[in-house]
Amino acid sequence: MKHGSLIQRSVVAVPARLASSRLPDKVLADIGGKPMIQRVLERCAQAEGPAAVVLCTDSGRLQRLAAGWGYSVLMTAETCSSGSDRIASVADQLVALAWGEQTESWDAAQRQQRLVSTAVINVQGDQPFLDSAVVSQMVVEFGKRDPVPAVVTPVYRLSAATIHNPAVVKTLLAHDGRALYFSRSAVPHVRDVDPADWHQHAPYWGHVGMYGFRGDVLAGWDQLPSSPLEDLERLEQLRLIEAGHTITTFTVEGTSLSVDTPEQLDEARRLADSSD
Repeated sequence: MKHGSLIQRSVVAVPARLASSRLPDKVLADIGGKPMIQRVLERCAQAEGPAAVVLCTDSGRLQRLAAGWGYSVLMTAETCSSGSDRIASVADQLVALAWGEQTESWDAAQRQQRLVSTAVINVQGDQPFLDSAVVSQMVVEFGKRDPVPAVVTPVYRLSAATIHNPAVVKTLLAHDGRALYFSRSAVPHVRDVDPADWHQHAPYWGHVGMYGFRGDVLAGWDQLPSSPLEDLERLEQLRLIEAGHTITTFTVEGTSLSVDTPEQLDEARRLADSSD
């Protein structure tokens, strides 16, 4: 760990719910003989660095299953509007698990110190083939950067075929790797050029749906002002950018399959059959 780094502990938080409008109960869908959420938790547990892997859910059924598999579980409200909102609602408890402590033992100064020195890695519960090495790298990125980032997230170079797919979230980057914006549209727009040829004029970056939050930033989630950009794009990370937080990125080779549709579930099952 870099000398002077504030990050001393890390924890993986996996937000999950059963209510899904596009694919109900998807996190329990069988993929190669295991529920999808079990595969996600197992992959997270293979990462180096985090002190714990914690399921954050409003479902008693998911709680019982995860506890039976040996994972910590924190219960959240049913009203959470996003994965980040869900883990933010139990931010103190997540940080306490990273330190092996009880929140009741903290005074105000110790709480703040624990929050700023802990990274909380948010991994969505619908990525059954996520690369645990990416989770490990997120912890490394917090440790080697000075000042310590507010938020870290991985990005990957997009192929020409995916630039205009609205299901693929795009990231616009500054020279130093800061995320300037996230969009379902292709950014940047290349003026006076056929969109089919935009990839010849600018690099396009995709966003891996995984975030690392400094604990104090996550704990302040519900204090962030409402974000018109988040509402328009349906991208929760825009709330952070619109509020003035810096999102730092690092490059990975590609993204893992996120399961949001029956077709993607079929693809996941084919991948499991061919790899297991």
